[in-house]
Amino acid sequence: MADTFKSFRNSTDHFMREALGGLVAAHPCAEWHDEGFIGLSPDDAKGSHRVAVISGGGSGHEPMHAGFVGEGMLDAACPGLLFTSPNAVQIGTATEWADRGAGVVQVVKNYTGDVMNFTVAANHAEVEVAQVLVADDVATEIDTDDSPGRRGTGATVIVEKVAGAAAARGDDLRAVAAVAQRCADRSRSMAVALQPGHSPTSDRATFDLDAGQIEVGVGIHGEPGVERRELAQNTPTAAALVEELLDAILAALDNPAGDVMLFVNGLGGTSQLEQDLVFGEALTQLTDRDSTCVAACGDR
Repeated sequence: MADTFKSFRNSTDHFMREALGGLVAAHPCAEWHDEGFIGLSPDDAKGSHRVAVISGGGSGHEPMHAGFVGEGMLDAACPGLLFTSPNAVQIGTATEWADRGAGVVQVVKNYTGDVMNFTVAANHAEVEVAQVLVADDVATEIDTDDSPGRRGTGATVIVEKVAGAAAARGDDLRAVAAVAQRCADRSRSMAVALQPGHSPTSDRATFDLDAGQIEVGVGIHGEPGVERRELAQNTPTAAALVEELLDAILAALDNPAGDVMLFVNGLGGTSQLEQDLVFGEALTQLTDRDSTCVAACGDR
């Protein structure tokens, strides 16, 4: 029996609803709307005529996006089912609700479902909408006509913060979208998985990965990366993995020198201590490459 129940939950059917309820309860500036989105509470939502910023995606990525609803950040976030895009009705309702008379910027990760549903909502909105597409994952940088392009992953957090700050200072719709898109276009990321994730609604691994393997370039839902590597007795150090990831990321950015922003996150499955170690290693290696880290953060 102990091997069956690996998640804190009351029931599979109610897991997402109860988890989101707890998240909202922990964020006094956020409020749940029965139409399927989390928005700023009335006291925080009131204010001057300005651009609003919304985002969303499948649940399971928290605190992205729901945890970034707040003053100077997102006005609303649309959570879908676990690793499933929110639907166009949710997004459309949140878009209309969030508008403060100056239009709405939608921050969208480059996944087929997200792009489709946000686009449908934007096309049917009765308010002015601008979209920002985040596509940062270099593991899927494939230059073919039928490729959807780079996946949108961790850089979305930075883009949401930039867009929210621009909106808060009073930039107009086109200016907010432009600075956020510039941030997205200059962002690159890459991930590595040492073990598969765990789904709290099914108690199953999110993807198959043997104990003696790692996945280089894994996606945020466990999608395949660029290489599945057999470790045998030669487990790479954190320094070696960071160097490999930085090589790919910086090459995709044409190896910039000078100021960079470093963002480290654990895709929901890495302890804070390990992330701190990786951050320190990445900072050291960036310094050795003549890059100066001007800002840094981690999402979980």
